[in-house]
Amino acid sequence: MSVLSAAKYGRRELLEALRDEIARQIDDGVPARDLASLSRRLLEIDRELEGVIADEEGDEIGEAASTPDAAWPAS
Repeated sequence: MSVLSAAKYGRRELLEALRDEIARQIDDGVPARDLASLSRRLLEIDRELEGVIADEEGDEIGEAASTPDAAWPAS
């Protein structure tokens, strides 16, 4: 999906399209002066995407935090 098309669908789709586009550019070969900034941005997008996915689908830590404590028997 193109970045332009993905922008119309939502944040997750946009981040995925940007991730894929930057990864493609790196794989196709970019000038050395651009590699560091593109790599850094790719990692930032991946981190943002993980957060969006966790918000949408939930994660184990969030589920554990929302689980009420069990009653503790008095001795």
